[in-house]
Amino acid sequence: MAVDYLVIVVYLAGMLAMGWWGMRRAKSKSEFLVAGRRLGPAMYSGTMAAIVLGGASTIGGVGLGYQYGLSGAWMVFTIGLGLLALSVFFSARIARLKVYTVSEMLDLRYGGRAGVISGLVMWAYTLMLAVTSTIAYATIFDVLFDINRTLAIVLGGSIVVAYSTLGGMWSITLTDMVQFVVKTVGVLLLLLPIAVVKAGGFAEMKAQLPTEYFDPLGIGGETIFTYVLIYTFGMLIGQDIWQRVFTARSDRTARWGGTVAGTYCLAYAVAGAVIGTAAKVLYPKLASPDDAFATIVKDELPMGVRGLVLAAALAAVMSTSSGALIACATVANNDIWARLRGVVRPEGEQHDEVRGNRAFILLMGLAVIATAIALNDVVQALTVAYNLLVGGLLVPILGGLLWKRGTAQGALASVAVGGLAVTGLMAAYGILANEPVYYGLFASLAAYVVVSLATRPTDAAVLAAWRERLAGRAPEPENASETVSEQVPAAQ
Repeated sequence: MAVDYLVIVVYLAGMLAMGWWGMRRAKSKSEFLVAGRRLGPAMYSGTMAAIVLGGASTIGGVGLGYQYGLSGAWMVFTIGLGLLALSVFFSARIARLKVYTVSEMLDLRYGGRAGVISGLVMWAYTLMLAVTSTIAYATIFDVLFDINRTLAIVLGGSIVVAYSTLGGMWSITLTDMVQFVVKTVGVLLLLLPIAVVKAGGFAEMKAQLPTEYFDPLGIGGETIFTYVLIYTFGMLIGQDIWQRVFTARSDRTARWGGTVAGTYCLAYAVAGAVIGTAAKVLYPKLASPDDAFATIVKDELPMGVRGLVLAAALAAVMSTSSGALIACATVANNDIWARLRGVVRPEGEQHDEVRGNRAFILLMGLAVIATAIALNDVVQALTVAYNLLVGGLLVPILGGLLWKRGTAQGALASVAVGGLAVTGLMAAYGILANEPVYYGLFASLAAYVVVSLATRPTDAAVLAAWRERLAGRAPEPENASETVSEQVPAAQ
């Protein structure tokens, strides 16, 4: 495996080098958190596809293909559908807001009262999303270096935390572009055709496996519906996704670049399911479906190619992990810590803001590594993340964009009721049950509508300022605290 080791080491060294380069470029809050809002179509598409296709989409997607066949593509397919919906219907308006976090958007829309509680829910989501990708390091590094799980998580996590802390969004964008190329070559152009050939082609796969493995709906209609609720709607409102939308240099870039990325996700979904189906033919009795990816790579690919495909898996894991990490740190610093302290920084302290956000990335990175060591199941961790996101924040965010009668009190009630309902129902029914997101989302919607109609409409001045921002006619606020302080008096 000497050649494979060399490929991986060169790849990891390149990630750190890009982190160092990004550190020299990220000199302001805007540069550090949203790459100066300057990404063009090609770079925007690559980095958006890279962040949404992580360890769960690659290792978990292949695992679902191993377990269910072609219908195992539905989890990643619904992610692609969500990204397409976001890009076509919402991305232009989101980009024009010129904010840094989803909670800042809620403050603008509702008058500065929803920030901390929505920030807590979004922080929990982004933390768990980063944890899912970090858990996936263990599988890959075990194949590479035969080291124990904890050491594998620390090794992979340290690299991601290092380049993310150094250069912020610029480092992450550059590494994402490399990761997008490596992932495309490794998974789509190499592993997919090799896996099918090794399994004897589609005819042999059909002969060896039950017919339900080739039923597009074999995974079950209820499961598909749950995936749509969790992942398609989750793509519309996640801080990690919105933070990438904020990097687009224009409305057109956000719309068309995201559409390209969403289409790529659909192809990636099918590829993962086919690879998993081929692995079922080759290895019918694996202990866990999530072992399918690493096993087929380790046993079926030639030297050198194996290293590249494992680098592709690392690329998938690292891109999502770094994107979720900077989102988690941005929310923790700007939506929670700064608000609790009531700090409004002068405009001249941009470099200090970079230093503060950098410190939060390091702190959150350590928290992610520790949590990943304590947990084990990738799909369960991802389900917790999206259940919290969709149950707690989908209704007030989409309601704010689509229904002008929604109020701050309705938004707060929706976040609180939905988040508590999802958490309680996961404890009662189990993490992977469908009921938590169904009932939690219904409770969130009911609370939003009832409380909004029972309270005074949002102040006309707040709505007027909101419409100005949606139209792209208002200046960008320097920090979250200023957004809050400007809007609260209007709401009162």
